Amino acid sequence: MTGIFSLVLPRRAARVPKPPRERTWKHLSPLLRLLILTQLAFNIGFFAVLPFLAEHLGTAIGMAGWTVGFVLGLRTFSQQGLFVVGGWLVDRHGVRPVVLTGCALRIAGFAWLGYAEATWAVIGAVLLIGFAAALFSPAVESETARQAALREQEGHGPRTRTLALFSAAGQAGAFVGPLLGGLLLTVDFRTVCLAGAGVFVLVLGGHAWLMPQHIPGRVRTRGRGGTRALLRNRRFLGLCCAYGAYLLGYNQLYLALPDEVERVTGSQAALSWLFALSSLLVVCAQLPVTRWADGRFGPRRSMAAGLLLIAAGFTVVAAARPAEWTGPAGLLPAAGYVVLLTLGQMLIVPAARARVPDLAEDGRLGLYTGALSSVSGLIVLAGSSAAGSLLDLGLPPAVPWLALAAVPVLALGLLPRDPGAAHGRHHGSPR
Repeated sequence: MTGIFSLVLPRRAARVPKPPRERTWKHLSPLLRLLILTQLAFNIGFFAVLPFLAEHLGTAIGMAGWTVGFVLGLRTFSQQGLFVVGGWLVDRHGVRPVVLTGCALRIAGFAWLGYAEATWAVIGAVLLIGFAAALFSPAVESETARQAALREQEGHGPRTRTLALFSAAGQAGAFVGPLLGGLLLTVDFRTVCLAGAGVFVLVLGGHAWLMPQHIPGRVRTRGRGGTRALLRNRRFLGLCCAYGAYLLGYNQLYLALPDEVERVTGSQAALSWLFALSSLLVVCAQLPVTRWADGRFGPRRSMAAGLLLIAAGFTVVAAARPAEWTGPAGLLPAAGYVVLLTLGQMLIVPAARARVPDLAEDGRLGLYTGALSSVSGLIVLAGSSAAGSLLDLGLPPAVPWLALAAVPVLALGLLPRDPGAAHGRHHGSPR
């Protein structure tokens, strides 16, 4: 136990000096502002649909619990799992064409999902939606990480500040999206899907107009190299697995949490508010939490603290399940899980993204950014199906939640060490 807490508790001698505070948005380049606003718009369209997908599949289409879990895991895998393809394409062809193609595919996928009724059609639409994100998300994320590292080299403070702003913008979209989706759901699920497609029509038009044809300093790679070195990079693979444990926990917002909310209230009406709570926490607290963590933790300790918070969130629900609370009181453990998961997310996501430029080969940042999500997508695909089965097996009520709590704890041993030199002084060489 001492070893676990040594990952989290800072040592006085190793405390990182606090950089001067700045107005991050004011000092961003036009390109970074576009990338951050892109993340906002992406998530508005995406989260208008996703929180209501499990209920639609189970109720309107009549899928079994394990099938719903598999479809949700398949969606995550087709997105996260194929990020490595999108990242490779970004390194080879640049940001603009990959983003535009991804937006076009997302429009087609949402429109298809709105009209899909057979299981095969749902799976096809979900795969297309996921692959679309596998194209545009690595492009936006890798370029944001590269620009954040350049800003850090120029003396504008830790790169985690920029990446935290990127995360906060994404969560602002995740806050607005479910509210928009919940409002449109009063019509029907098809209307929700078509509205999500409409958001991506606007994103596609905006990027066709504003995204530069060539980004200064971004070199396009040629050839097939990079994959073997990536697979031999144990530190990077450890980061991927630890990030996958976080993502599996986060994915329970769409699988275990809806089941719990349905049990305690008899409907999923409160689900939108819990999603809004999570997003609002990130929007309001991401930058302060990141500034606090910058002064006390390196990336490894930040991720360790985040994983422990996620495990605590699952444990809160597990401890309350035997009491079989219902009504407003029954929502308290679910709300506790959402809060602890979100706090963990705020520590993990900027720290993980900040480590990728340190661990990636020169010219392969897109590939490594994609691989981070691809490995975690494999973990979610397997873990989500297992979680769905656990929820359907009739086990003692605390068991599925305790099993989920064990995953982030086990992942603590996979976290890579921070660079030996001061964080952020060297970029582009694998360590």
